[in-house]
Amino acid sequence: MTDFPDDFLWGSATAAHQVEGGNTNNDWWDFEHDPASAAVESSGDGIDHFHRYFEDFALLSSLDHNAHRLSLEWSRIEPAPGEFSQAAIAHYRRVLTALRDEGLTAFVTLHHFTLPRWFAARGGWLAPDAAATFARYSARIAAELGELMPYVCTINEPQMVALHGYLEGYHPPGIANPVLWRRVGGALLGAHFDCVRAVRKEADSLTGLALQLPLLAPARDDEACHTLHELMQHEIVDRYLDGLTGPDRGDWLGVQYYRKQWVDPSSPTWFGVPPEGTPTTQMGWAVHPDGLRQMLHRAARTGLPLYVTENGIATTDDSERVAYLHSHLAAVAQALAEGVDVRGYLHWSAFDNFEWSEGYRPKFGLIAVDRDNGFTRHPKPSAHAFARVASTSGLDLELLR
Repeated sequence: MTDFPDDFLWGSATAAHQVEGGNTNNDWWDFEHDPASAAVESSGDGIDHFHRYFEDFALLSSLDHNAHRLSLEWSRIEPAPGEFSQAAIAHYRRVLTALRDEGLTAFVTLHHFTLPRWFAARGGWLAPDAAATFARYSARIAAELGELMPYVCTINEPQMVALHGYLEGYHPPGIANPVLWRRVGGALLGAHFDCVRAVRKEADSLTGLALQLPLLAPARDDEACHTLHELMQHEIVDRYLDGLTGPDRGDWLGVQYYRKQWVDPSSPTWFGVPPEGTPTTQMGWAVHPDGLRQMLHRAARTGLPLYVTENGIATTDDSERVAYLHSHLAAVAQALAEGVDVRGYLHWSAFDNFEWSEGYRPKFGLIAVDRDNGFTRHPKPSAHAFARVASTSGLDLELLR
């Protein structure tokens, strides 16, 4: 007896700016090079995936992955408003063809945090024509590459784009404004619907939205904590899940889960530190496997098929990653047994890569990359452990050792 269906999708995820290298024409490149920003270093050459995608996909296939999530870099494809690069489109056609030829089902993200400089300069997601401009770009991608994109993710983590960029100031544009934070969240949800319509007109791709769904709890049993918890629960979780209604909501939902968070109005970030004794990651995030099961149940209320499109741990101790994989895959298996329609699991991430404002310090990858020695790839024991689970659809702990 297996723990997962035979047609379950197994794989990992990347994002263009985190792995490609040389994405100099977007807002993140500017943010990384601003001494006043939260970014600790430049993405630079990334892990040179732009040139090494073919060997990277072959490696993932050899590790029994049958799916892969990646993003297309908007600033390469549309370097100026309405000016589309045929060379960039041809590059991504080669990338997606190589992915298909390796037997990996593609989940293609159209917006994964980065914006072209010109789009950001016009106000980013607050510009009055932001959603229409993104829909135009999305339609062009679907028309050019649609047959190579069985699954299209419209926007990655709209809640975190809004939260990190417009309330915490941790991501571009580095603003801390509680009014703009909510406005951007609404704009991104609207952009998702517009993108779904645009893609469907040009391709048969199945469209979805990827939401980061942390398990939120009040830090203390008092009115202030409970009030703030209700606000954050709405703005980060329920606003998006409850908003996915109507014919243009998409065909599936991506659930991205990393941690439990405690809401605390006395904290300048509105989030408290994990209680003493709580296991944490390199990012300081609390490890709480059952939260994944709980958030899958919450996401299931939408009635959409679910895919875990990101889940993973930042650690330099790969044995911790193996334990994390076992506990969180067990949570997925339990959700399946409880009737939740989960159809795949994509680990974050395939490779150690650039982790936004944290730089290259956090190690999320199944595969290490020696950036000082020719960008050589080195699969970790966790990569082989994950391969054994993927090849058997079983969760026997011995498979992960």
